[in-house]
Amino acid sequence: MFDSVLSSQPQRSQVVARHLVSFPPGYEPGTIYVQFSRARLYYVLSNGRAISYPIATPKGEARWSGETRVSAKKVNPGWTPTAEMRRENPDLPAYVPGGHPQNPLGVRALYLGKSLYRIHGTDAPWSVGQSVSHGCIRMFNQDVADLYQRVPIGTRVVVTW
Repeated sequence: MFDSVLSSQPQRSQVVARHLVSFPPGYEPGTIYVQFSRARLYYVLSNGRAISYPIATPKGEARWSGETRVSAKKVNPGWTPTAEMRRENPDLPAYVPGGHPQNPLGVRALYLGKSLYRIHGTDAPWSVGQSVSHGCIRMFNQDVADLYQRVPIGTRVVVTW
């Protein structure tokens, strides 16, 4: 779908920083396009341009795709791990408050539809560029803060592999 955006897929060990890219015509400005196969999130601007952000992607069993909308936005969101996460790692706390340095949601979160998925920051910047999440889309904290201020509630989000 986005083959013309980047000429080659970056290696996961070589995370390419946020930058402006040419974007195929016909995509609605203000839309977020996520391409997990490239570990990139694109925020579409006008005139065939987009901001390309590096992301961490879901690991195998957590892969998903589809279309949704930003349903809520939070600054310094608190985090409650799911029961499945706590089964995988019994040492996880029941809750981590927003603003805590070990909060895996980082400094901002964009909630996606009625799901538990979010576009959010991270307390583990080394994970960006890797397939490690339980379905969420992780970004560097400075990148999610940049995206957060650009995106209103109701923004369309399209996720592909």
